Amino acid sequence: MSFITDPVAFLANWLQGLLAGWGLSAEWLNFLMLLIGAVVLALLALFWTIFLIWVERKGIGRFQERPGPNRVGPFGLFQPFADMLKIFTKELITPKGVDWVPYNLAPVLIVASTIMIWAVLPFNSTTSGTNISIGILFVVAIGSLGEMGVIFGGWGSNNKYALLGSFRVLAQLISYEVPMVLVLLIPVMLSGSMALNEVVNSQHIWNIVLAPVAGLIYFICLMAENSRAPFDLAEADSEIVAGVNIEYSGLKFGFFYVGDFLHAFTMALLFATVFLGGWRGPYAEQYPILGFVYYFLKTWVVYFVNLWMRFSLPRFRIDQMMAFNWKILTPMALVILMTTALLDKLLPAGQPILRVGGFLVLNVILLVGISLLLSKLLSRRPRPVVAPTPRPVARR
Repeated sequence: MSFITDPVAFLANWLQGLLAGWGLSAEWLNFLMLLIGAVVLALLALFWTIFLIWVERKGIGRFQERPGPNRVGPFGLFQPFADMLKIFTKELITPKGVDWVPYNLAPVLIVASTIMIWAVLPFNSTTSGTNISIGILFVVAIGSLGEMGVIFGGWGSNNKYALLGSFRVLAQLISYEVPMVLVLLIPVMLSGSMALNEVVNSQHIWNIVLAPVAGLIYFICLMAENSRAPFDLAEADSEIVAGVNIEYSGLKFGFFYVGDFLHAFTMALLFATVFLGGWRGPYAEQYPILGFVYYFLKTWVVYFVNLWMRFSLPRFRIDQMMAFNWKILTPMALVILMTTALLDKLLPAGQPILRVGGFLVLNVILLVGISLLLSKLLSRRPRPVVAPTPRPVARR
């Protein structure tokens, strides 16, 4: 093993040997290695957010035919650092009447719930935070910490607009978790495990090929879980004054935006892990550094599509968003889950071409059938009459 082929494992082995040479016991050595790994991973995620802010601001500028950040540093690269220094110097204002514990805990939970997901992601064949047997369940459970942060922020702020915003975004998050969890059972069935490492290792054929409809539903649910356009009901500025973070300032306010930008990239990492084969690719096992390259290339593709949707689509109304989830996504998720489970048992595991063809035919049939059903139902709906009576006109 060399630094070029697998730099992370090389540095980890060097550090472990250095600490062992100091005479540390095996228990202390293992504890220190886990602690150092957790700190490095958390810092890497937080510093990566600085780059993501620049990417999104430049990206939305290009979509809207304007340059974006271009004053501080080459191509505006140092603009996020200037913003970061500015927000560090902002005064932390705490309004009167707030519930101190949930008010201050909310921004921490928002960021921590995202960083903790990185702890179970396999970055290549030799590097992952921890390989737990319930990795997918862990990801779903940790997502509830972010929901707790939302309700803590709304309740603890002692502001009716913040509370209204937290209720709306919480209803959205809980609703879209239902189809998301249902379609996550499909990769679990296909791999036979809930561990993310096993889900990646089993994808000799990507899950997006075997279950494209499930992948589409999962991507939509991830966008809704991130509360971004067109699902950004928490940021309906004209209605609820910017949502749950209205009473926050300074670094606490910045934590909400760190969580927002980092969560968007983390969702892309999860999609690449579950449906695009993660780090798998040509020679990724022989040269683990290639696993990093493949993993992040897939992630950036998903991340770009996410930004594309965010910068292009208008915002849903709250009734449209809920109806789309409960009347379309959730029934679709139930149908695709049951039919995939049945077909998985009927098709032999040793014939990949037959399995791919069977799953693709199933998904095409389901997609066409659901589209025809929706078009038929929508055609029956009476169109609203804008002016049921003749408009009055002025007469002589």
